[in-house]
Amino acid sequence: MRADNSRHLVEAARKRTERTRRRTITAIRRLANSAGPVSFEIVAREAGVSRSWLYAQPDLRAQIEQLRSADRRSQVTAPPARQRATDASLLRRLEAATDRIRQLEHQNLELRDALAHALGEHRQVAVTGRRGPESDTPTKPPDRNLRPC
Repeated sequence: MRADNSRHLVEAARKRTERTRRRTITAIRRLANSAGPVSFEIVAREAGVSRSWLYAQPDLRAQIEQLRSADRRSQVTAPPARQRATDASLLRRLEAATDRIRQLEHQNLELRDALAHALGEHRQVAVTGRRGPESDTPTKPPDRNLRPC
């Protein structure tokens, strides 16, 4: 009968797990003290472990998520007071945008009228072969490849 050597395997697996956890904790601390971002991918790369293993470790996962959320909060800072827009400046921008919208609406209306007029002339030429009385310039017959709208 063979001797039961399973305790050696169990002990080796326990030591390997401890080394992996130490490497991971060291990587997390190093990343937390640096100015760079912290993510599961970066921690996994630094520690030489898989992301799935990190997700399976509740305590390490909580640390990484806490560092990630702290990193996001620090990135969302309000601009200094001297750089913030005042109510008056926002009102001026709104007024300028409103004026521009009015100009564009007026221009759009003029273009629609011009298009309607041009389509009417095109249709008249297609039907009668000549332009209306307001036009003094002679016209050539319409191109049969163009279809009136």
